[in-house]
Amino acid sequence: MKKLNSVLIMVGLLYVGFEILTESKMILNSVIFSLSIFKNNIFPSLFPFFVLSDLLVNYGFVEFTGTLFKNIMNKFFKIKSSCAFIFIMSIISGNPANAKYTKSLYQDGKIDKYEATKILCFTCFSNPLFILATVSILFLNNKEVGLLILLCHYLGNIIIGICMRNYHPSKKEKEKVSLKKAINSMHNKRINNKQSFGNIITNSLINSINTLLLILGVITTCLVITTIIDNNLNLNSTIQSVLNGFVEMTQGLKYISMQAIPLKLKCILTVMILSFGGFSVHMQIMSILSETEIKYLPFLCARICHSIISSLLMFLLFDIWIDLI
Repeated sequence: MKKLNSVLIMVGLLYVGFEILTESKMILNSVIFSLSIFKNNIFPSLFPFFVLSDLLVNYGFVEFTGTLFKNIMNKFFKIKSSCAFIFIMSIISGNPANAKYTKSLYQDGKIDKYEATKILCFTCFSNPLFILATVSILFLNNKEVGLLILLCHYLGNIIIGICMRNYHPSKKEKEKVSLKKAINSMHNKRINNKQSFGNIITNSLINSINTLLLILGVITTCLVITTIIDNNLNLNSTIQSVLNGFVEMTQGLKYISMQAIPLKLKCILTVMILSFGGFSVHMQIMSILSETEIKYLPFLCARICHSIISSLLMFLLFDIWIDLI
């Protein structure tokens, strides 16, 4: 069986190579499109937050947010207070930043592998600017539904977090919430950090660039795969767009917006793909976590559940939302 797998992998790779040689123009267009996505969407939205998050970690923001939000994290999600940093930063910056923040806290010993696996499952947020600007205005040409897509996407994640609260629950932290304690914790972290600011900012820049180049490589690979799939499968255009979305999210969302289907269905499919993340996002997260013991399977199951929950929320709330606006 293992030999058969090796043969199949080799045949698949040779076929991809054949497609690249024979359909070089289409493949080149896919690579150019991936560079365009990276330049216009991914790098501008993620790079500042990646650098900022590294600086915040080094100067005690994890301790500060953990102390302030410990009751919320303990009560709703039964998870360690330091995970509040991952939750907050992931909402702001979007995926796969949650994997980067989770890996950072895990390697620093602030959370264990079970807490890391758990927080990873309900912090897979798409960048809010991407949803409100690119998806709602540029793709769907309707800024009002962008807010509903954002709401359904975020609520789905929170529901996943509440449902997983009894998955390896962390010990309850008994200290009372105090702004003074939060500031003291942040100050002590900064004082105990022996690295110079120059070293910290240099390491932050290097780590951020390396992660972004990894993301670019994964997106380009997935776009080449979707191009080969589209070139060889004669599917209904809507089904093909959804399939593309589950491989590479941005391309699929763009194609869905171009389909001659009702706006409600477009929104349902859009929030479903946003919540699943696309195979491209999954590969990015697997690559970032490859050197850790953090489990991927719970994350995959959470994404499937998230896509179902958020699309159901969209189905139930769409007509009510349209009437309100």
